[in-house]
Amino acid sequence: MRAILTGASSGIGLALARELSRRGYDLALLARRAEALETLAAELKTKAIAIPCDVTDLAAVRDAVHRAEEQLGGAFDLAIANAGMSIPGPVPKFKAEDAAEIIRVNVLGMLYLFDAAIPAMIEAKKGRFCGVASIAGLRGLPGGATYSASKAAMISFLEASRVELAPFGVGVTIVNPGFIATPMTEKNRFPMPFLMTAEKAARIIADGLERGKRVVEFPLPMSLLMRTIRHFPDALYDRVLRRTVKR
Repeated sequence: MRAILTGASSGIGLALARELSRRGYDLALLARRAEALETLAAELKTKAIAIPCDVTDLAAVRDAVHRAEEQLGGAFDLAIANAGMSIPGPVPKFKAEDAAEIIRVNVLGMLYLFDAAIPAMIEAKKGRFCGVASIAGLRGLPGGATYSASKAAMISFLEASRVELAPFGVGVTIVNPGFIATPMTEKNRFPMPFLMTAEKAARIIADGLERGKRVVEFPLPMSLLMRTIRHFPDALYDRVLRRTVKR
């Protein structure tokens, strides 16, 4: 089995690389930090290749996927768009530069991996593409407007792709984590309910992928909370969330 994973040098990506290796996957590891990737590749029990790559560079992603397919022996059984970022910031202090960077990494980073990995999967009539979005994409969250928007865009694209790729034998999985203890969430200065370790998150994701699930969403209490809030009338949603902003 072969898998390619972006954002593999830290957080969920690092934990997921270790988990997939334990389950027998040969891995192509993509991230910007070459040294961290090499260290990770050296510790894994299965074959692993480290390919430094900026996911916001389409040509670089296409080249990385092509090289990985050649070195690991063909189309991937699993491609995971995990690279992501967040820059905390309230809308009254909105910075277009920060918003553009979030969209480039979260949305374009996923689309570029999709562009590069999907053709070989379609030709092979097998494989699964996974995008690590977020529970935050289920509804716009104050304090993280652009982040929520980026994850909502990922979810919508993957939902549509799931339907269109099914006739070709290619599956699509949307992963919506809640708060996970990673270098990215360390920047948060607010309570993070149901905080989970990256290792536990990786096991849940890997289990869901093995089962071919359409959506892997966790932790369950956070999922239920956000799914409930998603159906709030707009007036109620605004009233409830406004209190959160004030605090």
